[in-house]
Amino acid sequence: MMRSASVSRRTAETDVAVSIALDGTGKAEISTGVGFLDHMLELFARHGLFDLTVKVNGDLHVDQHHTTEDTGIALGQAILQALGDKKGISRYADIHLPMDETLTRVALDISGRPFLVFRTTFPTEKIGVFDTELVREFHQAFAINAGLTLHVETLYGENSHHIAESCFKGLARALRQAVALDPREEGRVPSTKGTL
Repeated sequence: MMRSASVSRRTAETDVAVSIALDGTGKAEISTGVGFLDHMLELFARHGLFDLTVKVNGDLHVDQHHTTEDTGIALGQAILQALGDKKGISRYADIHLPMDETLTRVALDISGRPFLVFRTTFPTEKIGVFDTELVREFHQAFAINAGLTLHVETLYGENSHHIAESCFKGLARALRQAVALDPREEGRVPSTKGTL
């Protein structure tokens, strides 16, 4: 069973195409027009072992907000589709992700009840030309559209690049665990309700 999906999303602001295979090897082809976002999505694919293709044409003459948010929306939708009926998944996962002086905790539940708690602050407003506030915007769009309960908290850190990277790597590593198939579930949905 190949758990994969493709999503195309076009608005007046962006044209986004995302393809993902959950049971991949970490291959990534990323082109959003936003260098830092490309970097974060490449490491998301590598650390999640997801095969990921992302192509975006966005209104970068305005700023990077719409491109970043809409990429999160489409990626979340693709993951939700790839999960299908969610039978056999592990569902829950958490990780403490160190990145040099930074430590970030990511916990998630593939619950079908989207919610984001994002307790992360950045010492600078920019990483290069990338607005650090867009890290939260991406995670919000992603969690809502993937149907995740997602908690991201940076326990400490000083470097904005390291903080952002720990958030994306932590998300990838936790999601990799949560989407993993548990043979003991025998194809059951991991919920007493019988649905997620």
